[in-house]
Amino acid sequence: MAQDKHRTALVTGGMGGLGEAICVKLAALGYTVVTTHSPGNTKAREWLESMRKQGLNFHAYPCDVVDWDSCVSCVSQIAKEVGPVDVLVNNAGITRDTTFKKMDKANWDVVIRTNLDSCFNMTKQVCDGMVDRGWGRIINISSVNGQKGAFGQVNYSAAKAGMHGFTKALALEVARKGVTVNTISPGYIGTKMVMAIPKEVLDSKIIPQIPTGRLGKPEEIAGLVAYLSSEEAAFVTGANIAINGGQHMF
Repeated sequence: MAQDKHRTALVTGGMGGLGEAICVKLAALGYTVVTTHSPGNTKAREWLESMRKQGLNFHAYPCDVVDWDSCVSCVSQIAKEVGPVDVLVNNAGITRDTTFKKMDKANWDVVIRTNLDSCFNMTKQVCDGMVDRGWGRIINISSVNGQKGAFGQVNYSAAKAGMHGFTKALALEVARKGVTVNTISPGYIGTKMVMAIPKEVLDSKIIPQIPTGRLGKPEEIAGLVAYLSSEEAAFVTGANIAINGGQHMF
């Protein structure tokens, strides 16, 4: 699935387990890969060096994806120093899980802003350029829990469901301009975030709900991102593709 033109891909939150797998996969296909990281991330340089030792020369920029001005500055700098963004993967996300009864305004706001507002903040910086050039790929990483809901995740499920509403509406606006907009909704993937769930909960409550009998692999999600980034996926837009081991079928 090699690309036939030089393209630049921007992955938000690309230094985490899933984001890193996406960066590695896109680099293997010949994309120039740029990732964002939190301005407070003290290990960004260390991560870049570890990637270089594997032959992967990524670009990384600090960006607070919930802050409009930070996103404007970040993408402007990327355009000047690397080039225009052809593929945007909105991957940055957090959880602040608790029941609605106990959920406070702060934990509602931070999840909505990080998981949903960030899609607007980042996409707004690159979409017009994609339209002007007549080619672009916008891929929003949502969640199975945005499709079916989850106990203790009113904030997270709302944000992740909102991402697909964003996808569908924007896809309609840019479809004739060579730009596709799609959502991927992973199930439980073996990332640091999921592995932080107590093992007894994973083994007794989560994995038994997955017909394949296992957690997904970050590389499997990355493979789907790679397809949606490709020329071959030009007819796929406004879609929400579930990749959850059969946990939720609709």
